[in-house]
Amino acid sequence: MPEPPQLTPFRHKGAAAGLQAFLLMSKLLAPSLRPSPATLRRKLISAVCIRGLVLSVIDPEFVTIGFILSLLGSVRAQPGTTPNIKDIVVGRCYNYISLVNPSLRLDCENIWRRFEESVLRQSSFNETVDYRQMFSAINQTWPSDGFLFWSKTRRLMESYAAIGRDFWTLGDTLVGSMFNGLVWCGRADASGFNFRSCPTWAEIKHHPVYSLWGKASQNFAEMARGNVTVLLNGSIRKAFNKESMFGSFELDGLDPCRVESVNIKVVTNLDGPFIESCNQGSVVDLIQILRSRGFHWTCTDNDETLMLLQCIQDPEQTSCQKCANGFSLRRSLKFN
Repeated sequence: MPEPPQLTPFRHKGAAAGLQAFLLMSKLLAPSLRPSPATLRRKLISAVCIRGLVLSVIDPEFVTIGFILSLLGSVRAQPGTTPNIKDIVVGRCYNYISLVNPSLRLDCENIWRRFEESVLRQSSFNETVDYRQMFSAINQTWPSDGFLFWSKTRRLMESYAAIGRDFWTLGDTLVGSMFNGLVWCGRADASGFNFRSCPTWAEIKHHPVYSLWGKASQNFAEMARGNVTVLLNGSIRKAFNKESMFGSFELDGLDPCRVESVNIKVVTNLDGPFIESCNQGSVVDLIQILRSRGFHWTCTDNDETLMLLQCIQDPEQTSCQKCANGFSLRRSLKFN
């Protein structure tokens, strides 16, 4: 059974991109790290290598307190249902329709009631929780392009989506925003949520959290159109895993009549291991599936932008010195 999806907090297009890039650079140059002069110089050069990416997306006008708080991360998982789950879900809903997408006219309390009824109605784990009533109360506005899917590339996906103004992930949807990082399950007697303990995904087949994310992933893929991007991890076996959320729900939801092109980007750790690529491993299986279903597709290994983002996250990697050395050479030629 797939692992629970870890979503990136909602990013206000433009504002979040600039702030996310700023936070990455701040971490890179943090004084608490006390780097040596040589190390600091390498980090500064790495930062310069992506300055164009950063400056192209900074738009501080739209940064709000709610958005900044959302960047602090997901609610920490608890043994049982997340405490104060109703307040969290309803509060996130109001934040979304008030600050993120004011054009939505939704009843957050009604959405919660339908969610609660769905979970408690099937709290025995004997069958999949049916969230259709809840989803029917959500009239989400979808973009016409830029859908971003991923598998085992969460950290890089967050950075990549942050610098791309037009990317749209499951975490950008209302459902993704409301339930990101939360855990829930009902009591056996259906008298309410179980705040003491919930089984893990591996322990039961019909987990209520898994059921929601499966439905949300399917809906997200069914609405995809235009150019779609898929980030896969080439440093693991089964970069394309048929048991993952992408392989189980999202791939089957994509419609070749609406999707113009599926653009696969296989990214490896810069210093390896280099296990899968566009021409090797499970990625080839994914390409064959896309071909058989009539999709137009592309596949790229080691996309330059993704490599630069990896260097920002870990500038000490050997491969990152290529950028630093190239910059130093150009600087030397300029001033000599």
